[in-house]
Amino acid sequence: MAAIRAAQKGARVALVDKKEEPGKKLLMAGNGRCNLTQDQDNVVELSNLYKNGRFLLSAFNAFRPGSVQEFFAGNGVPTKVEKNGRVFPLSDRAEDVLGALTNVLKENNITFLYKSHIVDFSLDGENKISKIKLKKRELFPKNVIIAVGGKSYPATGSMGDGYQWAAKMGHKIIEPMPVLVPIKIKEDWVGELQGVSAGSVSITVYQGGKKKFSNEGDLMFTHYGFSGPLALNMSRNIAKLVSQSDDDIKFILDLKPYLNFEQLDEIILTDFERNADKKLSNCLHDVFSPKLLDFVLRYSGLDMEKHAAKISRKERHILVNLVKNLSITFDSLFGFEMAMVTSGGVSTREIDSRTMGSKIVPNLYFAGEIIDVDGPTGGYNLQMCWSTGYLAGESAAKNLK
Repeated sequence: MAAIRAAQKGARVALVDKKEEPGKKLLMAGNGRCNLTQDQDNVVELSNLYKNGRFLLSAFNAFRPGSVQEFFAGNGVPTKVEKNGRVFPLSDRAEDVLGALTNVLKENNITFLYKSHIVDFSLDGENKISKIKLKKRELFPKNVIIAVGGKSYPATGSMGDGYQWAAKMGHKIIEPMPVLVPIKIKEDWVGELQGVSAGSVSITVYQGGKKKFSNEGDLMFTHYGFSGPLALNMSRNIAKLVSQSDDDIKFILDLKPYLNFEQLDEIILTDFERNADKKLSNCLHDVFSPKLLDFVLRYSGLDMEKHAAKISRKERHILVNLVKNLSITFDSLFGFEMAMVTSGGVSTREIDSRTMGSKIVPNLYFAGEIIDVDGPTGGYNLQMCWSTGYLAGESAAKNLK
């Protein structure tokens, strides 16, 4: 997006990429469907969901989520809005998004320099970038935009090169951490639930016995722990907790957060009364999904051969308490190899939020994940990339005049 906007504003642009083709990470977005943006055009509310969100206000005003949808619709990729405001291409194909971007790049006569490894940047007496040394050639740019991403999904080429370049040119780098990443837990029983989805559940996080935060959302059980939107978004805060303290982290999982203890107890009691002659193993099918029900009943330790009519109040409360307060021990977060996003990067204090220009190197601009900003899952991080890229490209082109 940075290259496109700079070219649209009249600049001659060269796109340098060490890979043989661009956009590999984009093809992975939204499980191959590409969650383009979030259907939210109130930029203040939008910015509140990001780390260092105030820094993004100018970028969001320059290129809003609605602008993103208009851009792609105008280039052959109409969009649709799904649950929780997630915006996808109507075709559900990330390839179409990448194809549209590639076509616009070509239409604007942008030079592609693929398989081009940057070796070094040279600064002149005014601390401007005067030369970029590649392995096989040299470039002499007027302005430079670094938009190489962070360290997430290194197999796509995101190795953190940009941090080294920025640091060498005098920028402070906030320690990069993997976020929007699956969570590992210590309990072995989780493997029994592999592949089970639990919608609208709640997890409360404790560290050193103190409550830290709670989140609600959709959860996916895996053979190692949790994934899905709830777990991925939680990982942003958990990464901070882990970096700040070695104290143990525990979770309390509430499988029915929209029901209090008494309400859930009443629902279970009603089910038992309706199925009084059935065994416990044949009850509660209207309350839980089959796999989740099987786990809850077995984990409770109750006799599944016992008839519902003979289940005591105390035994019923064991079930309710398990559903509302399932204690889980945190093990670890996955690393950059499975992280959707990198938290950390070039300090926002050293970038002009009105232009995305460096406050240290006059002709240097930053865009995207290399900057110390990150948001939740749901199209927020791609929106940040579109917006900062748009503003950086426009600013770099204007600075040529």
